[in-house]
Amino acid sequence: MNIRHITNRDSEYPSLLKEIGAPPQRLWLVGAVLQEEVRLTVVGSRKPTKYGIKVTQKLIQEVASAGVTIVSGLALGIDALAHKAALDAGGKTIAVMAGGLDRIYPATNTALARRILENGGTLISEYPEKTEFFKQNFVARNRIQSGLSDAVLIVEAAEKSGTLITAQFAIDQNRTVLALPGNIDSPNSVGTNELIKTGATPVTSASDILEALGINTRAAKVKQYKPENHAEEVILGLIKSGTDSSEELQVESQLSLIDFTTTLTMLEIKDIITQPTAGTWDLK
Repeated sequence: MNIRHITNRDSEYPSLLKEIGAPPQRLWLVGAVLQEEVRLTVVGSRKPTKYGIKVTQKLIQEVASAGVTIVSGLALGIDALAHKAALDAGGKTIAVMAGGLDRIYPATNTALARRILENGGTLISEYPEKTEFFKQNFVARNRIQSGLSDAVLIVEAAEKSGTLITAQFAIDQNRTVLALPGNIDSPNSVGTNELIKTGATPVTSASDILEALGINTRAAKVKQYKPENHAEEVILGLIKSGTDSSEELQVESQLSLIDFTTTLTMLEIKDIITQPTAGTWDLK
């Protein structure tokens, strides 16, 4: 892998990371150049429940589809699920490692790391090549995971889970902490439920996450919407390009009058487009 390193003086160094206590002076990277973007760190149990797996896949796919970059640690469990969900949605994801980037840990996630790189993501570490994955490195790594992002989502965490260390780093760094409510009888939900009791924002939908990140959920819904047929694809493409009058839309779409009017009506019912004035159309 083509490993490079940057310092906290370089323009690529994330501005959010400069705000934390004891920011790394150097970062080693593989993959895409880091950009200023909205990022969400996702962490949780290495042995998630079926509930945790299902919700992680659903929430992260929706959030990544809205253009949010997903940050996690490439660990087994929720970390890997979050990376995969972002990639499945065509989104971008960043993995923060606790050792040298010349070796992937755990090795079972080597293919996932490769997929992250192939899809415009980045692997990050504060450690140079050949650095072993020592236990204390994982704790230090957690502060980078939370420090890179605007908010941190805790999916599942036991009472004394290491995941809660990341949550504490996020609190100390003045990041928004989000937590997934869980069954009060589930050991994996003790940590998240306690976080909510002490002030974390409960998450029951992707909209909760997007709102916490300051993203317009209405715009996100439109961005995520996938046309259901050719007519919808044509009309939405024309509106996005700036064509707004009904007359011009019908002519340029080359659709029959009935197909054109039916499609406009359905898109309006679905709350994807709106009429700012009579005879003109725009994305909602």
